[in-house]
Amino acid sequence: MIPTIPQKLKQLRDRFSLPKPWDTVVIFLLNILIAIPIFIIAHQNLIDPEWWIESDRILLFLIILIIIQLILRVLKTVIIICIFIYLIALTWGTAFDGYGFYAVFEDYRSMVYSMAEDPNPQDIIISKLLPFPNKSKILDAVDFDNPRVRNFALMATTKHFTNVKGFKKYRQVIQCFAAFTEVRNRWNYVNDPKGKEYIAYASESLQHFSGDCDDHAILMSALVRAIGGTPRIIHTGGHLYPEMLIGKKSDLESINYLIKEVLFKRESQGKEVHYHIDERGQIWLNLDYTAKYPGGPFMSEEILGALTLN
Repeated sequence: MIPTIPQKLKQLRDRFSLPKPWDTVVIFLLNILIAIPIFIIAHQNLIDPEWWIESDRILLFLIILIIIQLILRVLKTVIIICIFIYLIALTWGTAFDGYGFYAVFEDYRSMVYSMAEDPNPQDIIISKLLPFPNKSKILDAVDFDNPRVRNFALMATTKHFTNVKGFKKYRQVIQCFAAFTEVRNRWNYVNDPKGKEYIAYASESLQHFSGDCDDHAILMSALVRAIGGTPRIIHTGGHLYPEMLIGKKSDLESINYLIKEVLFKRESQGKEVHYHIDERGQIWLNLDYTAKYPGGPFMSEEILGALTLN
């Protein structure tokens, strides 16, 4: 007797169904695996209302978990197919440098860490900035395309943080941190000649790694630009210091984790990461010579001018 279509569907359903109680266990485990990356994406793209003890994010995760559980309950007859599709997608991402198993783990780890260890924002909005002092001289001095500047930046990137695993998205940021580390280890503060504002070219500062705050800001800005980053120089009245663009608020979680748990764990222990948020929601990280790690404390909270180099 030839089976009817409903009988064929029943046979197919029975073939891909799991015996009890394993169907409930597998559905719950699959729910967790699916909920984590969906929660990470939602967490990074939704506005954070900053409820008490991250309760808004806990509620978001629970809602995602419940919705997925209900969907999987409806689809439990084809649960094995769902598992295979999910694992194949992550395997494909792992094999071809896409969003794979390690990326899920990396993002989740950074997100959980940042929920417990919030960096310290300096959310300053300035309606009128004063004219930037010695602007044209500083722009000329940031000679990032000078071979000496470029070669020094390359040397720093091969000397520091070459063994860091993962964080491929932030490779350029890590390389800029390597340049910061090399300059930090060498820099010697020396005042300008009395009564004269001396603006040293970045390529000139590489000779002795000495100078005042504007010389350091120029050198760091040139090195960041030499390896493709976007720096800016902040004017506070009596002080200049460099910052670098690291992305949006969603990138801050991974950068915060990188600084405090991977690259500068000793220097930043028990301390906060300091940054500015501009009018477009972009995050700028402090790279002052007074900071022992990227995002160290600001020497001055005042901002009178900002000179972006891109």
